[in-house]
Amino acid sequence: MSVKYGILTSLFRQRHHGYELKLEVDSLLGIKGKINPGQVYTTLDRLMRDQLVSSPGWDDQERKLFQLEARGKDELEKWLLEPVPYYTAKEDFFFKWNCARKIHFAQEKQMLEQQKEMIIKEVMELTKLKTEFLLQGEENKYLLITGTLLHLEADLNWINQVENRSR
Repeated sequence: MSVKYGILTSLFRQRHHGYELKLEVDSLLGIKGKINPGQVYTTLDRLMRDQLVSSPGWDDQERKLFQLEARGKDELEKWLLEPVPYYTAKEDFFFKWNCARKIHFAQEKQMLEQQKEMIIKEVMELTKLKTEFLLQGEENKYLLITGTLLHLEADLNWINQVENRSR
């Protein structure tokens, strides 16, 4: 999970001050947890330095506002289209998908397809390896890969459910 992309997602549609951004990123995380407010402000400093975000001023309660710049939008959309490798947690893809849904990302279908393609590639590679371990009598490695394949199958089923409900 990246605070950076949570902030870019939150700023996609409207300006926010720091605490609103913290609440927005927390909501994107869902059941995964909450972030430290300090993470929001240090990340905002870096985003401003990198010219992905700027500050148009203050709101009526004298809280500093932040807005997304064109470079920030490009960065977010590029990140949304990068498949999440299996070795990272499934929750990372859920976070990315949640960000895409929040901004009504027009290429959500492409994002899901790319993720499925990557999972299918992993399944094919692991199935080959699983067969090799079976033939070599490597029972523990065979069972470990079998478990990983079951997780990948569950991830594919979840993506298919997302696609079916999005229609």
